[in-house]
Amino acid sequence: MRTIHALCFFFLTLISLDCRAEIKHNPALATFIAHMHQQYQFDPEKLALLFASASIKDSIIKAISTPAEGLPWYKYREIFLTDDRINDGIKFWRANNLTLASVAQQYGVPAEIIVAIIGVETRYGKHTGHYRVIDALSTLGFAYPPRSQFFQSELENFLLLCREENIDPLEPTGSYAGAMGIPQFIPSSYRHYAVDHDGDQHRDIWKNPADAIASVANYFFQHHWQPGAAVAYPVQADGNAYLSKLDKGLKPDLTIQSLKSVQITAPESLAENTEVKLLAFEQENQTALWVGLHNFYVITRYNHSPMYAMAVYQLSQAILDHRQKQL
Repeated sequence: MRTIHALCFFFLTLISLDCRAEIKHNPALATFIAHMHQQYQFDPEKLALLFASASIKDSIIKAISTPAEGLPWYKYREIFLTDDRINDGIKFWRANNLTLASVAQQYGVPAEIIVAIIGVETRYGKHTGHYRVIDALSTLGFAYPPRSQFFQSELENFLLLCREENIDPLEPTGSYAGAMGIPQFIPSSYRHYAVDHDGDQHRDIWKNPADAIASVANYFFQHHWQPGAAVAYPVQADGNAYLSKLDKGLKPDLTIQSLKSVQITAPESLAENTEVKLLAFEQENQTALWVGLHNFYVITRYNHSPMYAMAVYQLSQAILDHRQKQL
């Protein structure tokens, strides 16, 4: 314990020498560096110098406090279901057709789902984020108390992946939340799911579409995507009894039979014992009801938002439909 206190004092003293480091007086940073030294044998002096180059950015705090998921569905949908994003998705598919075909066969995840994820996340690699990952994770780990524990964990994973992949921690850029590259993987997702598809001994999700495509597919495969199974269906309700079946969970917790008891009409192709999640999406003048199946839930593992998952699904179907018409 005495050693830890001595290390913490050393870190605070060293970091405070750099006036640019806005996290220089944060005791949590000193504790974090001590943890990385003791748990993973990182050099404490090098880590202290690294964080002396990191910056707390108000724009990151503002961005995470006002996510797009706070919009009503009909406005959120307008962001992603555009002609440009659909057409760009077709172009991305065409440019990476062989990779998408082989990856879809290997992992059982449809090409249109992979393309839509990348389309929603980064507009097919065009907008991968301009924040340094070290700044994003430091800001949220040490200056955003509501989620500091989560982002300190991601910062730990980031430093580990940089060591594993021989990457300078000051170089990678990404989103305000530290999501990286074409598929916007957070560091823990990178370490667990990123794939070296082309065999060059490097999992490059920043500049290599093949690695990015395979990494997305592996992410869904590892989260138990069911090949060939449906994702979601629109349903109709007679009256308001269905309201009792709505909640904030994401995992399928109802059956078609139970929904029929509250006057919901579902597609006849769905057996009464099919497990689903009842979902309500706000339109301008009404509510759109859907049931999400297991694969819909898998999409929410990428981003824990039903609106996100529905945007991905609808974009995937629009891209697939338009592409088939062009063949």
